Amino acid sequence: MNRAEAFAAYESVRHRLPVVRRAAPCQRLGNLDDIANDIDVFLLDAFGVLNIGETAIAGVPERVARLQARGKRVLVVSNAAGFPHANLMEKYARLGYDFSPDDVITSRKTVLHALRSAPARRWGLMATQSLGRGDIEDLDVTYLGEDRAAYDAAEAFLLLGSAAWSEERQALLEASIMEAPRPVYVGNPDIVAPRETGFSTEPGSYAHRLADRTGITPQFFGKPFQNIFDLAFERLDAPDPARVVMVGDSLHTDILGGQTAGVKSALIAGYGFFDGSDVDGPIATSGIAPDYILERP
Repeated sequence: MNRAEAFAAYESVRHRLPVVRRAAPCQRLGNLDDIANDIDVFLLDAFGVLNIGETAIAGVPERVARLQARGKRVLVVSNAAGFPHANLMEKYARLGYDFSPDDVITSRKTVLHALRSAPARRWGLMATQSLGRGDIEDLDVTYLGEDRAAYDAAEAFLLLGSAAWSEERQALLEASIMEAPRPVYVGNPDIVAPRETGFSTEPGSYAHRLADRTGITPQFFGKPFQNIFDLAFERLDAPDPARVVMVGDSLHTDILGGQTAGVKSALIAGYGFFDGSDVDGPIATSGIAPDYILERP
């Protein structure tokens, strides 16, 4: 999927996303340093802001460290559901970032937080088995593969990571749900994610296809939905929303998410989803406008 196709895919599912709450000025600035005087709390997306794939964006670890040294609260708010939390912390440390584990708020954390108050179920799991069962040890899960019986035996489905997912598995999931509708929890609403070599297809893409073809209503956890921000705000001491910013590379997840949460937003124009391409057209088409447009994080 290329950039234009990914943008069109997000636009096609707007009926399942939060509504745009307000217009915003789209003030163009250089990087995070240029808004630091006006912001106390930075909520940073990961892909396209901290890193592209397994590589830190040049200069960003140092910039984040400067913000932290100034007393700014810096949290990661990411739709990274596919990786156990310990793996993410190791990755950020390897890339040169210093975050408290409790200040890394992911859609994986968000959906698992919700499951604590949900009924115990046999879960059919979309995830990469080789990454292990960190954070989900207490759940009754079966990794979904090519065996239709595993799909039919599940009482509900949990979509965390799609790196190992395939069209064959998607067809099995759709067929099983069409025959017997069951709850679907989506731990990553992203349709795509920017990588070193292009865009990867994420669980949100498969979840929306599933909804279109079966009529079920998936439950999404992560940006742009409020639930991930509720979890992040638990780490903060009643900040002034006008001095909180959600920073990300995607209009439909990060910027719309910031609006949903009632905080400011900053779109990264030079990396990630847009990677130096036009942002004015997509902003006008979508009606999702950030407070700031930053050339780089």
